[in-house]
Amino acid sequence: MTTIAFIGLGIMGSPMAVHLVRAGHSVAGYNRSPEKAKALTEAGGRAAASIADAVTGAEVVALMVPDSPDVQDVLTGDGGVFAHAAPGTLIIDFSTIRPDVTRELAEEAGRRGLRYLDAPVSGGEAGARDAALSIMVGGDAAAFEAAKPIFDVVGRTVVHVGPSGAGQTVKAANQLMVAAHLEALAEAVVFLRAYGVDLEAALEVLGGGLAGSAVLTQKRANMIDHSFEPGFRIALHHKDMGIVTSAAREAGVVLPLGALVAQLVAAANANGDGGLDHSALLRGVERLSGTS
Repeated sequence: MTTIAFIGLGIMGSPMAVHLVRAGHSVAGYNRSPEKAKALTEAGGRAAASIADAVTGAEVVALMVPDSPDVQDVLTGDGGVFAHAAPGTLIIDFSTIRPDVTRELAEEAGRRGLRYLDAPVSGGEAGARDAALSIMVGGDAAAFEAAKPIFDVVGRTVVHVGPSGAGQTVKAANQLMVAAHLEALAEAVVFLRAYGVDLEAALEVLGGGLAGSAVLTQKRANMIDHSFEPGFRIALHHKDMGIVTSAAREAGVVLPLGALVAQLVAAANANGDGGLDHSALLRGVERLSGTS
């Protein structure tokens, strides 16, 4: 049994923390909205009153919060993780943030005698709920091995991809590819509907060929039914595309499709779709086509 502090019990963090409790670990969870700890406490975990309360005595501190400033605040803010974690504590950041921020935080953690891994995930709410996440991990190889039993509880595909920041870089590439696939699927749906094709039949056969993808498998029902209950919100994907375009500029590489898709995601967010699932990129194509 490992004593774990889990900071961030939202749509992803809550089911992940519950899986850790059910695997036999002692989990104290903290969220700014205390009601979000309900699933954890019902599973046998503990709702912490503060970050300090959760972290004190923890062997592992896991984070799942929305953005780079949130991670910085949780770790370095007054009453944050760095102020209360004992030397040797393993910090696992499951959040998706900027690679450069991750590297800075990892360096600061090292100076404090802490071990730090960036471990962003892919798979959305369904992946978190089913313990089937893909986890791309950056950081020290020995720390990765120490964290592997925890990763194996919440994920299905777990890969150490390089030093600190590498996990976030791979996640940025993931988000670029997912957004491009979603946009292509949305455009295909609008195109097929314009010709009166049986949409379910068309997407079934497309899924069996080279056009098939996890995006098509997981998101086609959303687009067929026009149901966009959030599994991963457009607002968060908009944030992630900002990470992609910024990191590409820093590296001096050109991402023509990435830049276009980033603008389409931004347009969806600006049109009020930020709280919807990212499959609601369909609504943007419909607006452009005059079919919304």
